[in-house]
Amino acid sequence: MKKKLISVACAACALLFTSCAMNNQAVQVGYVYQSQKSPGMVTSNTLGSKVGTAEATSILGIVSTGDASINAAAKAGGIKKVSHVDYETSNILGIYAKHTTIVYGE
Repeated sequence: MKKKLISVACAACALLFTSCAMNNQAVQVGYVYQSQKSPGMVTSNTLGSKVGTAEATSILGIVSTGDASINAAAKAGGIKKVSHVDYETSNILGIYAKHTTIVYGE
């Protein structure tokens, strides 16, 4: 009985802590380390010279802070007409993850 209880507890911990700080925008998943760029949306507006970024971070999937919205990135870059959006994600061992939204436009 004690052996079963320990096995169930270990399995529950493994499920709870799997990919804790992973980001949902990722194209591929790297469980040890991940750093990638992925495309977002594109509009019919012409490519502008302004770039704005916004980011959010997560620690163990328990604490998450920041505003990585398109609106926040556009405000940071002084952009009124968005031409396209890209995303960057990074993750280290599921402990620390960062998601950055990059907005281009005029």
